[in-house]
Amino acid sequence: MSKYFAFCLVMLKLAMAFANTPNSLKDEACGEVSLSFGIYLDICPEAEAIIFSWVAKAVSEDPRMAASLLRLHFHDCFVNGCDASVLLDDTDNFVGEKTAAPNLNSLRGFEVIDAIKSELEVVCPQTVSCADILATVARDSVILSGGPSWEVQTGRRDSLSASKEAANNNIPGPNSTVATLVAKFENVGLSLNDMVALSGAHTIGKARCSTFSTRLQGINQNGPDINLDFIASLQQLCSGSDSATTLAHLDLVTPATFDNQYYVNLISGEGLLQSDQVLVSGDEQTRQIVETYAEDPFVFFDDFKDSMLKMGSIGALTGSSGEIRRNCRTIN
Repeated sequence: MSKYFAFCLVMLKLAMAFANTPNSLKDEACGEVSLSFGIYLDICPEAEAIIFSWVAKAVSEDPRMAASLLRLHFHDCFVNGCDASVLLDDTDNFVGEKTAAPNLNSLRGFEVIDAIKSELEVVCPQTVSCADILATVARDSVILSGGPSWEVQTGRRDSLSASKEAANNNIPGPNSTVATLVAKFENVGLSLNDMVALSGAHTIGKARCSTFSTRLQGINQNGPDINLDFIASLQQLCSGSDSATTLAHLDLVTPATFDNQYYVNLISGEGLLQSDQVLVSGDEQTRQIVETYAEDPFVFFDDFKDSMLKMGSIGALTGSSGEIRRNCRTIN
């Protein structure tokens, strides 16, 4: 990793120089700081650079990995908070979240997290939590894809258990209506605006044909938001015998770049997932936000950063709760 380290440290410092975030997020009910910035500067000063270097290596070898690592953080936070429960393997005491319907044969990037944790345990044993690693790799994946930077709040601790049931129930599905999306996001303390902003993460990554099967039926529908040429192209892509494993870009125009093209695509009827396209076809309020983001990428970037900070604080274990795992796949 040494050949990446100096470069990544410089890149990370430059990115942080342009980040504009508050000093802390507070629990509004009690006024206590739950997470804070820069806690590893003294106790593990190399932590962020080590994380960034591994993410840079992974994304350079497989650009899709940026979206996969970002998605790990999302799927972690929506299930009992941002506590790295998504990383736990099954045990005799609980069934983990990796085999839940939204995650099975879908989530990836676990080996990248393993590599990061392994090096951190050599440099700073039992200091950097797996939950903080997930939050940081999500930010770094956005940066490396050309998106905005922000300072990541840290201080999370790792859970002692996981919940397949909660993963099945809490994570929004690809065929969700606007009402379902809003309910799922509000369930974890995120607003409608947060939902639309965080949906912009679909500006990078891919999805299997099975996740947008309802979109394939669109050619038989009528409406101002139906793009028949786009639907026909999806039908052709997913018509082969191996369609169950066939992948499509979530953003056909700039598939590996974190930008606002996702929202431009929605307006032209080129949202891949049904849960994406309904943001313009299913609700006037969400459509207005989509149009704003399509017109001004900087508004989207600012809102995305703010919403990522909010999401990253959901149900975070701090203080003496949980633990700092030595191996992200198992409890100590």
